[in-house]
Amino acid sequence: MTLEIERKFLVKNNDFKKEAYQQRKIKQGYLNSDKNRTVRIRITNDKAFITIKGKSNQTGTTRFEWEKEIDKTEAEQLLMFCEPSIIDKTRFYVKSEHHIFEIDEFYGANQGLIVAEIELNSENENFKKPDWLGNEVTGDLNYYNSSLSKKPYKNW
Repeated sequence: MTLEIERKFLVKNNDFKKEAYQQRKIKQGYLNSDKNRTVRIRITNDKAFITIKGKSNQTGTTRFEWEKEIDKTEAEQLLMFCEPSIIDKTRFYVKSEHHIFEIDEFYGANQGLIVAEIELNSENENFKKPDWLGNEVTGDLNYYNSSLSKKPYKNW
């Protein structure tokens, strides 16, 4: 189990796509999306994972995470048992100094939403903010993928 420290931001425009060195299609669903713990199934390109995340701390930046790679066929079967509304998105990877931003462009019921995340070594770690980075939404539960699966962006 690891401790995940990350901050989340809205994205102002598509300029990040010119800086992306990699992108992946992601399909994910939730076997459990309780606020105290989530159990996620994710398929990305040719790999699949089961992930359990704990409740975030008060600032919304830190929580425990456990992840294990699983067979892709089994993951596809497990998606059938997930709560309604599967998340469909493309994740872009952008290097910024010694950090990597993961930017998710959502489709389907979350079309129009683009969110960037950066993982940090500590909650107060400094990092360079690219021009395309918008308002911070760290700790806002509406922007958690588990919440987006229940209350899609199009319904806000």
